[in-house]
Amino acid sequence: MMNVWDGPTEFEWDSGNIFKAWMGHKVLPLECEEAFTNHPRFGENDPKHSEREARHFFYGRTDKGRLLTIVYTMRGGKIRVISPRDMSQRERARYDAAVKRHTGV
Repeated sequence: MMNVWDGPTEFEWDSGNIFKAWMGHKVLPLECEEAFTNHPRFGENDPKHSEREARHFFYGRTDKGRLLTIVYTMRGGKIRVISPRDMSQRERARYDAAVKRHTGV
């Protein structure tokens, strides 16, 4: 279940995760950072992929309204983006339902 996300907004970027985000899904680091700071924003744990380190899903919106799903981990108190992409239809439906549940709109 998606929960309101209220975590840190500092990021750890390197050329590897910047390149992977752009080449894989045409997502810029700035878009990821916008999604993490804009409201509404939600998150949930990803226990299926958390064998070596805890991974999480984040769902948010960029300044231009792009809806992103971002897989991330926390390292040294900073967000390390693993894989950002556009939300799937299913994720958008869940995101919209979470927005209604938490805002009443």
